[in-house]
Amino acid sequence: MDNDRNALIAGLIALAGFLKANPQVPTSIAPVIIRGFPANGTDEQMRAEVDKVAVLLGTDIDRDHLPHGHYMTSISFGPVTYEFTAILAAARARHAAVDSYRDCIQTDI
Repeated sequence: MDNDRNALIAGLIALAGFLKANPQVPTSIAPVIIRGFPANGTDEQMRAEVDKVAVLLGTDIDRDHLPHGHYMTSISFGPVTYEFTAILAAARARHAAVDSYRDCIQTDI
């Protein structure tokens, strides 16, 4: 885990340094989002993990995503955002149900 974390941080720093040193390289004005997820578990376990991350970030739970079954917190640094999200059981079940029809519909295109 520490190796993955260190590799991510090193990659972000290297990219930032490269872009700063090479202003001719175009960059998007679209936001950059880094997403993290708790280990699979019960809804209660995953919410508890998101709550811990929210404390570390000094942020609140984003209530706008609750109706969609996403229990999340985030912090932004300009156009760069770090999100930590638990996708709750009901949302995973809805997605699986919709996805189960993926190959059932065929178009003439």
